[in-house]
Amino acid sequence: MALLTKESLARVIELLVSEGLVDQANVEKTQAEAAQTRQPLLQMLVAQRVVSDGMLAHATAVVMGVPYVDLKNVEMDQATLTLLPMEVAERSMAVPLGENNGQLVVAMLDTGNIQSIDYLSTFTGKAVRAVMASNEGIQAVLKQYRADFTGVEQAVKVTNKEIAKARASSNIKTITQDSPISKALTSILEYAVRSKASDVHIEPLESSLVIRCRIDGVLRRVMELPKAIEPALVSRIKILSNLKIDEHRIPQDGQFAVMVGDKEVDLRIAISPVVWGEQVVIRLLDKTGTSMDIEGMGMTGRALRTVLKGISQPNGMILTSGPTGSGKSTTLYALIKQIKSEKINIVTLEDPVEYKMEGVNQIQVNTDAGLTFASGLRSILRQDPDVVMVGEIRDSETANLAVQASLTGHLVFSTLHTNSAAGILPRLLDMGIEPFLLASTLNTVIGQRLVRRVAEKRTTYQSSDMETQAINDIVGPLLPKTPDDVAEVGEDLGYSGLPQSGQASYTLVKGIDDQSSPGGYSGRAGLYEAIEVDEDIQKLIITHSTAAEVMRMAREKGTVTMRQDGMLKALSGTTTIEEVNRVASDLA
Repeated sequence: MALLTKESLARVIELLVSEGLVDQANVEKTQAEAAQTRQPLLQMLVAQRVVSDGMLAHATAVVMGVPYVDLKNVEMDQATLTLLPMEVAERSMAVPLGENNGQLVVAMLDTGNIQSIDYLSTFTGKAVRAVMASNEGIQAVLKQYRADFTGVEQAVKVTNKEIAKARASSNIKTITQDSPISKALTSILEYAVRSKASDVHIEPLESSLVIRCRIDGVLRRVMELPKAIEPALVSRIKILSNLKIDEHRIPQDGQFAVMVGDKEVDLRIAISPVVWGEQVVIRLLDKTGTSMDIEGMGMTGRALRTVLKGISQPNGMILTSGPTGSGKSTTLYALIKQIKSEKINIVTLEDPVEYKMEGVNQIQVNTDAGLTFASGLRSILRQDPDVVMVGEIRDSETANLAVQASLTGHLVFSTLHTNSAAGILPRLLDMGIEPFLLASTLNTVIGQRLVRRVAEKRTTYQSSDMETQAINDIVGPLLPKTPDDVAEVGEDLGYSGLPQSGQASYTLVKGIDDQSSPGGYSGRAGLYEAIEVDEDIQKLIITHSTAAEVMRMAREKGTVTMRQDGMLKALSGTTTIEEVNRVASDLA
């Protein structure tokens, strides 16, 4: 926000009021609060939504007599963005708009900041002309910067000959600590963090090295590097992870943390020998990027009510299921956050501890030292816990201990790898759990998958005949039958504005594919199904019923399946039918 004198500030407020853009009474109320809390008035006006960020910036520009540009929906050319490096643009909150008569034109928050303008002029070697933009507009342009791979390009200059020479003299450590390799790794990791990638894959081929990132659950090829860079890059990662750099025959696991901007990101490293070298998979755990809010993650309506009822019980088991990478652990963290209190002792046993939670006693599994899920669970039960979270039930011993823990008055959370919520029950029976014990200890079982969210920039369209048929078949019975039912059904299912069933076509959304939201998607949401284990479900467990029979009973009792939840999210504009089919096509 531009720094203004008292006179200029008063003129900005006067302009906004005279144009009818803000209400005088709201301004006076905010002025009184700002004086009391000693907060900047302009910031409070925006924070309390008395005026929008863009409107305030425009009014300020008029008062200061400088041009204003609205950048919120502007698609910038990458060649223009290269006029100012991203780190300089972020630090100065100034983005390049182009060159005009030898001058660099930039959009800034504070066009009166002479020091910042002088710095930009010195850095670029050009005269700088500044125009004003809003914070939202500048942030929108910053998101359009592609990864700065200058570090990678510099490292590529390390030739095969130089690497071969260094390896011959057993000087691998010298190479790996050389600045080009460090910059290459930093550039790759910065791109991954800014793209909100969950994993980075470094994959050696016969004559090249491919870098891929998993963004919103889908792997995307980022770049292809010369084969010559592979040994130095892999060795650099091994050194940072405290792994053996001369071991190339067996898999190795490690970890380290990096700072990207103001974020601390934990990295889990898995290195495996493959045909053409060593593959590296880096899992990124951004501590600041997850809200841990169960409703914000996509659980709503009947599933949310079922789960909240389950976690309110003093004992029993709450189990989540789904394939790898479906957000099971994150769901457990969100549930623990929901019940966390100074009045109860919560102990977790995880491999690894992905997110550190204040007020929760978290134990890291260490199989090398003999601390397994089973042995750790035995020790936890001697620590007077009220709530126990076991990261994963992998074997019959852990499953039996979890059941025993719930029988002795503990609330137990855990995960299993099954395709659906109902699949948890036969899976535990296969692990040797007695049916009557399972029936008496299970409170709630949850199934989940993750779909990509439609980006904010979106368009609407009418469903095709095939899509309409799928909607009517899958969620037709759930949708409102008459206009009078819309509010009631929406509240029951947790989705407002649902259409009536039986329509010839439905209004759906799709995102606009651009630099900030590849494929038209940005972020992910969960598809959930939750089954309350009541007396009828308990009878099915005791008679060794199949997952299909359990699911049939649950649907009769009102459970919304993952596929149905996905279709409801598509109708409410959260995701697309293509996404639902991609992750849940194997489900009923």
